[in-house]
Amino acid sequence: MKAKELDKKFDDGEDIIEHLDLSSATRPGRDQKRVNVDFPTWMVQRLDREARRLGVPRQSLIKIWIAERLEQDGRVG
Repeated sequence: MKAKELDKKFDDGEDIIEHLDLSSATRPGRDQKRVNVDFPTWMVQRLDREARRLGVPRQSLIKIWIAERLEQDGRVG
């Protein structure tokens, strides 16, 4: 299928997923990079308490909170 035909199908609201090869698809800017951060014990204890309260892992809580802060500052993405 030519790109022009695919564009038309998409623009017309048709489902084009069957025409795409998603096996190697990536989301730009979403690759992971490991960082190590040292926190005081009291901070880890409070993070763990809040993570348990919310039912999420500590790492997820930290990521959520940092993302929220960066969004507030207009720096995400």
